[in-house]
Amino acid sequence: MSHEHEVSHLSEVDRRKFLQLSSFATGLVFANSILSLDSATALPTAKLPGFTAFAKSVKVFKSGKYYLVESNGIPAHQMMVGIKSWQQQVPTMQNYAGTNAWSIPIKPVIAANPISAKDHFLRGAIAIAVNGVPIFNALNNRGDDALLAGELDDWGGHCGRADDYHYHIAPTHLQGILGKKVPIAYALDGFPIYGETEIDGKKVTGLDGFNGHFDSKKNYHYHATKNYPYINGGFKGVVTELEGQVDPQAVTKAFRPAGEPLRGATITGLERVGDSTFDLKYTLNGGDYHVKYTASLTEVSMQFVDSTGSIRTEVYKRK
Repeated sequence: MSHEHEVSHLSEVDRRKFLQLSSFATGLVFANSILSLDSATALPTAKLPGFTAFAKSVKVFKSGKYYLVESNGIPAHQMMVGIKSWQQQVPTMQNYAGTNAWSIPIKPVIAANPISAKDHFLRGAIAIAVNGVPIFNALNNRGDDALLAGELDDWGGHCGRADDYHYHIAPTHLQGILGKKVPIAYALDGFPIYGETEIDGKKVTGLDGFNGHFDSKKNYHYHATKNYPYINGGFKGVVTELEGQVDPQAVTKAFRPAGEPLRGATITGLERVGDSTFDLKYTLNGGDYHVKYTASLTEVSMQFVDSTGSIRTEVYKRK
């Protein structure tokens, strides 16, 4: 189910130097269950359609050839409920900021040889939703359709080995906030991703193998679909593939050993107890279980409560 993406962040050299010289330092503050980003930086902010609706929790800057998107990866909506194939990972804050922000090309370019996601990009993200949540390939790292495998929640997401929440299908629920005229995500080649209709509400027709097409002004964009590939099925635009994923790519680092599949478990709830405290509930063999945890960027404290009420506590320091 999970993607292994603890890899070196080998981004474009000039971009990295620019960030270092401008002392791009970001503070993360969780307030009212929403991330507030206070960035001490000389980089200019940017207004990118879609992201502005989530300005309290997602920040966008311009640096050289890229828009840089900062977030903590935790959406405002419910998570995890409905997962029937679970590897015991839970959603925790991620440090998608500063030199580890998500990179979207400002001026996307159509590739001479577009790359399909059917046998590429099985690691890491291929897009970023406008609420700051990364979107992975519809196929998991085994090459299976994550949705059909029962690995996704009711919002199309789950957690990877770094307890990082991400989607594997298009987050079409965001259209309830954005409407039809605004992208719900951007592929990491820079082209926008719209919902299941055109911006005028008409039916989408003529999609290529990447789930995209050109509009009347010869501008390329992708669309969400109910069937595979659900999101961009690869990249019509120019990207760099490095070790099976798009580069540059934000890094997530696991703070505990990866979980094992818990056969027969179904997640029934994830309650926000506090700003960064959660209570995940699941059923197994007729019993009710909990994973209660508080996660910051530096430490995660977890309580595992079994069906008898017995509690096991674990505390981890983030690497």
